[in-house]
Amino acid sequence: MTTLLRYFHTLRHLRPIQIAARLRTRLQSPGADTRAPPPRRSLTGLYEPVIRGAPSLVAENTFRFLNVERACTEAGDWRNPQATKLWLYHLHYFDDLNARDAEVRAAWHTALLRRWVDQNPPGAAIAWEPYPVSRRIVNWVKWSARGNELPPTCQASLAVQARWLNRRVEYHILGNHLLANASALIHAGLYFSGAEAQGWYEHGMRLITRELREQMLSDGGHFERSTMYHAAVLGDLLDLINLVRAAAGALPADWAVRASRMHRWLSVMSHPDGEISFFNDAAFGLAPRLAELSAYAARLGLEPQAPALEALTLLQPSGYVRAAAGPAMLLCDCAPVGPDYLPGHAHADTLSFELSLDGQRLLVNSGTSQYGSDSERHRQRGTAAHNTVVVDGLDSSEVWGGFRVARRARPKLICAQEDSREILIEASHDGYRRLSHGGEHTRRWALERNSLSIEDRLDGKFESAEAYFHLHPQVRIRAAGEEEVVLESAERMVRMRFSGAACVRVQPGTWHPRFGESIANCHLRVRLRAGHLQTRLLWGDERA
Repeated sequence: MTTLLRYFHTLRHLRPIQIAARLRTRLQSPGADTRAPPPRRSLTGLYEPVIRGAPSLVAENTFRFLNVERACTEAGDWRNPQATKLWLYHLHYFDDLNARDAEVRAAWHTALLRRWVDQNPPGAAIAWEPYPVSRRIVNWVKWSARGNELPPTCQASLAVQARWLNRRVEYHILGNHLLANASALIHAGLYFSGAEAQGWYEHGMRLITRELREQMLSDGGHFERSTMYHAAVLGDLLDLINLVRAAAGALPADWAVRASRMHRWLSVMSHPDGEISFFNDAAFGLAPRLAELSAYAARLGLEPQAPALEALTLLQPSGYVRAAAGPAMLLCDCAPVGPDYLPGHAHADTLSFELSLDGQRLLVNSGTSQYGSDSERHRQRGTAAHNTVVVDGLDSSEVWGGFRVARRARPKLICAQEDSREILIEASHDGYRRLSHGGEHTRRWALERNSLSIEDRLDGKFESAEAYFHLHPQVRIRAAGEEEVVLESAERMVRMRFSGAACVRVQPGTWHPRFGESIANCHLRVRLRAGHLQTRLLWGDERA
């Protein structure tokens, strides 16, 4: 019965188009159109330098993705059963074509391009799934626009891939996948010329116009509420602006405005170290950094809105709040898990927060090191991996199956205000109402120049409740008692005092700043004596 309810509460949020598209993909399998490619198009405008990511081709036919190194020398290596699906996806993206110092690997790239076409015929598993097809089309076209020449067999394959994708847009998934599909169709449509290419271009433009309107919130945030995917989508939009200007001239009127709003949102949601915060699926290294996006936008002549330097910044449509006072910067999650029909990258992190002090991270969410559906993926998505409260050992939202959510917490932002003394943020969620006598979790943050107070209140009846506080790996525990823990950061001593705690335990944990990476850290596990806990962090002068 529990399994049936989980499926019911998951499936009831899907849109009819997702269900219909999934059935259609199972019942229909249109073949590949291998006609000769359309004529090439010449770029008439300036194509600006793109963002150059870290190299992944570390030796001839040897790749490093997600901190795992593997060779790809035989035809079967493109579908290596020992590799995760995400690793194989990256193998088929061809990101290294546009990575740093790609010029010194040009001979390897040309050989690899030819070999991919020879060893991955149309319809081959993984290689021809719509998402890797989309990413690969964009990378091949960007590489060409940068002055390289695709081999004739690859030009022919590029047209086959565009035709294939044109009939397999991912309506069963929606979200950022549709944006990637649209971007690929536009890139292919501007690489070639003629009526067929114009059809791909127009299809992509219709998609991108509709999906930007649907997916970009009025505060600039991407509606899946993942900082990592937001940065990736912004990078894709800048790539589109770059190519459309160089090939077609005029841009849609709203693209520059949207890019500017997205840049501001990412600035607000980044720490003083320049890297993203970890809410929902998020990790370093899989999306462009803020500084890279800022520089790219500047090369394109865009004027990103300046980062918010106000004491209090409310991203209300997204549901995040940023506060800054003295040496502290606080980010609070008062957001829904994502769009109801697409919570695949959601974590059960409602009312969690992250805190930086003196420009360095102090309290962190645990991050994301892998996809899939095993126990570690489930743990990283769970409430206990975040700086919030777990009731009766349950997650605030029912995350399951790697990318599924059944019953989910509904947050409510009660207030976000400031005065001369403090910044006050208060919110609640109803994720534990599914318990027989469950109620709401309400959390209040009060940030002052030298302190942060966190008040947690739980309504209803429960057997146990625990608040988790995850420390950045560079933070050390100097002393721990029944009501106080002393933390040592690079610059200061921070005292954490607890009122209403039945016990305070220091436990080992792991932080996952990148895929394939686990770094040892510590977390505090604070058991509530009743339905109320007061936590106070105090910092004073810099440590001598």
